[in-house]
Amino acid sequence: MLETLANAINWTSSFVWGPWTIALIFGTGLYLTLRYGFVQVRRLREAFANFRPVSKADAKGSLSPFQAFMTGLAASVGTGNIAGVATAVVAGGPGAVFWIWCYGFFATAIKLSEAILGIRFRSLGSGRLSAGPMYYLRDGMGLPGLAWIYALVAGVAALTTTPFTQPNSIAVVFESQFGVSTWVSGVVLAVLAWLVVIGGVNSIGRTAEKLAPMMVMLYLGGGLLVILSNIEQVPAVFSLIFREAFSTEAAAGGAMGTGMMLAIRYGLARGIYANEAGYGTAAVAYATARSDQPVQQGLNAMMEVYIVSFVTSSVSALTILVSGVWTSGLNSTALVAQAFDTAIPFGGAIVAVCALLFGYTTLIGWGYYGEQYLEYLFGVKIILPYRWIYCGLVVLGAVSKVELVWSWGDLMNGLQVFPNLVGLIGLSGVVAAMLKGTPESETADLKADS
Repeated sequence: MLETLANAINWTSSFVWGPWTIALIFGTGLYLTLRYGFVQVRRLREAFANFRPVSKADAKGSLSPFQAFMTGLAASVGTGNIAGVATAVVAGGPGAVFWIWCYGFFATAIKLSEAILGIRFRSLGSGRLSAGPMYYLRDGMGLPGLAWIYALVAGVAALTTTPFTQPNSIAVVFESQFGVSTWVSGVVLAVLAWLVVIGGVNSIGRTAEKLAPMMVMLYLGGGLLVILSNIEQVPAVFSLIFREAFSTEAAAGGAMGTGMMLAIRYGLARGIYANEAGYGTAAVAYATARSDQPVQQGLNAMMEVYIVSFVTSSVSALTILVSGVWTSGLNSTALVAQAFDTAIPFGGAIVAVCALLFGYTTLIGWGYYGEQYLEYLFGVKIILPYRWIYCGLVVLGAVSKVELVWSWGDLMNGLQVFPNLVGLIGLSGVVAAMLKGTPESETADLKADS
């Protein structure tokens, strides 16, 4: 019975992530990039200069702009950057890495749009801040039905993917490195998540602000040591990535071109899992900022994608490939841990700690996302029971099968993308106008419609 269910989920996930989805997501990223005049290149220097935006005392919101940025970054830099990239390489081959990069470039325009629209159409009534794609679908596009569908799919996705994928990846590496039972890891993670999630967005923001910079630097430091110790393999690995990205050779006896399609399918699915551009989560995270300048938050969101897609994900991919462990038969975080072990005596422990921090920050960030989606559907009464259920599911996620967990995650996140992209394309004119305006006109426009 369980095997039949797993096969059905795998088939449906592959169907959702078929060529049409690939074309839609890439097409949206390309369209927004062209419409915004390659904003990810043109305003990159400005994005660096405003890496730590200043909070205005009179601006409305829950978190400082920097806390909002770190919340978004912490939620994105999850174990998808470790386990997700590893599964992409194993399932889609080295060529999948190229498509992670390719999507990452165009994804910057998508996530910038989500952040800008998130602030532009957020609700600040009755002393509560509410935000997400459902608000710009309802108030910007005039599509309340589609807004409801998005909130439902995204709410179910938040409740049934992140409490499974993140604890699962953490439990796998702690079991392989330290022999810790997966259910023990699950219980500990559930308690740690509850301690922050139960306190709401302010508690989440304070935690993310402290953990996000530390965990990224730790992972990058360890990964660079592995890459430098195998520096002679780097040119061959890059050649392999680009060659396999466009391979026309049959995969496992399949039709010609299957290798390339697998690389695209897993590169895109894991790429979006890593940077979350297209899910609409940026509209929730960045809308929490005490800011009346949506473009400033949009540029932060753009930088987030660059960090995730071209820095942390690349470190995971390169360590696996230069060390040669990607054909060892391992998967998920255990594979990255093995790569670190080839160059660092305690490398596996570093990956375990990073997986814990990455997964934990994603858990707490997505805990808030799901809360916003379900509150839209059922009102504030759902918040407290949701927080308890969300944390309780962490234990179940830790003991689940790796392949089933990720297939389900791909499926639900794929369904979440479609209504969100409708809003991004339909409201791209609003974003384009705000990108062209001065900060003063941007602020006035925001206040006039809040």
